[in-house]
Amino acid sequence: MRVFIFFEGSFEPFDISPDQTVGAMKQMVKNHFLVQLPDDKHVWHFLELSYCGGIMQDSWALCDVGITGGCAIRCLVKSERRPVMHVFNAVTGETLPVTGSEAPLQMSVARLKTVVSVQSCLPVSTFRLSTSSGVELYDCNQLQDYAIEVGSTLRLDSWDGWVEFLQGCLLGHRLTVQSHLSQEKTVMRFQLRVALYIAASLGHLDLADWLIERGVRADEPVGVHPYRQWCHQTAHRDSEKCPIHVAAEMSQLRILKLFVTKNVLTLACRDSEDRDPLKIAIQWGHRDCVRYLANKLCSVVSLPNMSLPMRIYLQMKHWGSLAQKRAANNQCWCNIASLKARVDAVLLVDGFGQSKMSSKSIKAETRPRGGVRARALQTLPPTASSQQLSLQSVSPGDVKEIQKKQKQDVKHKKNVRLDEMKVGNNRSKFTLPPISKEGLLTATFVGTSPKSYNTLNASLESSQHCGWAPRQKAIYCLSIASTFTEKPWSKQLSIARTLMHKRSHSMA
Repeated sequence: MRVFIFFEGSFEPFDISPDQTVGAMKQMVKNHFLVQLPDDKHVWHFLELSYCGGIMQDSWALCDVGITGGCAIRCLVKSERRPVMHVFNAVTGETLPVTGSEAPLQMSVARLKTVVSVQSCLPVSTFRLSTSSGVELYDCNQLQDYAIEVGSTLRLDSWDGWVEFLQGCLLGHRLTVQSHLSQEKTVMRFQLRVALYIAASLGHLDLADWLIERGVRADEPVGVHPYRQWCHQTAHRDSEKCPIHVAAEMSQLRILKLFVTKNVLTLACRDSEDRDPLKIAIQWGHRDCVRYLANKLCSVVSLPNMSLPMRIYLQMKHWGSLAQKRAANNQCWCNIASLKARVDAVLLVDGFGQSKMSSKSIKAETRPRGGVRARALQTLPPTASSQQLSLQSVSPGDVKEIQKKQKQDVKHKKNVRLDEMKVGNNRSKFTLPPISKEGLLTATFVGTSPKSYNTLNASLESSQHCGWAPRQKAIYCLSIASTFTEKPWSKQLSIARTLMHKRSHSMA
């Protein structure tokens, strides 16, 4: 078949086969147009083929994305800065590239943690960085103090038992976040602030609304872990960043509207660099956020007997909130002190003792190590006399209530699943409807043929022998097909079916 390649103002025809891969097509374009890609140590130059607004991968065949004779393909020369180093995220299992014009040996650890925090959407007080040999990096030092070279890979670790909690925050699953909260009040309050920070960064509106209802404030800094509150003077400066600042930085307009609606004082909240949300949005160039915040600050508040400008109203609200805090401190100082670090609380000093930030899951912590000890900790089955005593002390109505609670707990554990995937380096997600056991394979699309329905059934059956579940495969293929924005939805669905069928046969 004949396709047309548009490259640097020229429109040339190419005779190719439908089974030809995109990588071979790039080589043909490179030879035909005599493209010379410069070899640079810091910048990587490459060819990119796009069709209907979507970027094609080298391993794809042209027929996989519905390219037929007479189609036009756009070819561009792209350049990307080579990563200075990589950071392996133990929470998500992905490797983050660290790029920048700043020399890596002259960069401080605090600056590196800021860059990693923006890419991973995790607050700086929830993770630590270490070398491949296990040496922890401290904020006050330079990277050259640890003999880190260009191209090396660092490791990001979080607090022990926090992996499932942070995964739920990154995916916006409220039930997962709620089920993995700590039993300690001080640690739980810190976890809630961390969850609101991540929700503001990624735009999880449902999770953010639930956290605000729990009493978490968008103008309250994340702070440091309660185990390190005694040495907060040496904490990272980004630990004073609030969720409202992150929402303005990441251009999350819906989250900004939620925060301002719940608490208008968030408009005047300032970070460690004395910047309000409007100034942060201006510096990052987010026009929609700038327009919304500017309109709010220039508006007029109508009161029963007067009308005040928003800035004066914010100052009055700020004075009122300070008075309420002082009154609360005088009346119920004992309740407020219980949420802060106390003398008998756990204290962690960097460099002394074993670190509690090794990304250990809850299962790994609760799993017994020795076989003999595990047997000793196992509870013995109750005797007949104890069973009779327990049955006599519990009424039949209480037994039914206990059984109902147990069934609800089982259903709750089954429903809490991580059913979203990350596609590539981007954080774009494609969500599917909830899983229903009834009629899983009976729902069909309007206008589909029996052949396509058989293809879908075959891919679902063959996926049992692959590493992915059918739902995860569907999310991945639909996310790729959705990048072809110029195609109608029915064509995107056929592309997703083709990719899913090909992947199931290649992995089976």
